[in-house]
Amino acid sequence: MTKSNKSAKGMSLIEILVVITIFAVLGIIVTSSVVLTLQGTRKSESLIKVRENLNYSLAVIERNIRNANSIPECPEATTTAINYLDQYGQLSSFSCANTGLEDSYIASGSSRLTSNAIKLVSCSFVCTPSDSSTPPLVTIELTVEDASATGTQNAQVTASTQIYLRNY
Repeated sequence: MTKSNKSAKGMSLIEILVVITIFAVLGIIVTSSVVLTLQGTRKSESLIKVRENLNYSLAVIERNIRNANSIPECPEATTTAINYLDQYGQLSSFSCANTGLEDSYIASGSSRLTSNAIKLVSCSFVCTPSDSSTPPLVTIELTVEDASATGTQNAQVTASTQIYLRNY
């Protein structure tokens, strides 16, 4: 009678292995969901950073070009820069520096509009001359991406806008 009581008190090796396997599978599932959540968070943060930089740059460019007195060379000889006379009659410009390289940025005159955190992938300023019924039109197309993110966590954003001069 003592033999049957001893075997009822303990667990078999197979029962222990089954429990360990169940916990291992649960651990893998939880770990993979946490990793996917962190990757999604990094992608969202990257996208926010890129959009903020792009939106700020476009807002400055739009405000200045819309209020410009004129664009001396329309169409411009190059599509990576645009020169204009601001509302006070001073020559100003916007340009894309080092497009496609690590240290690329959008410049207003000699200062940076975009931070070091983003990379300028493509840039285009196209000026369409005025005709009898419409003022000059500037079309801007920009593509920027996060300079520090790689792979699936990298966010790339493209924006395009058209600006008519008000004071022409």
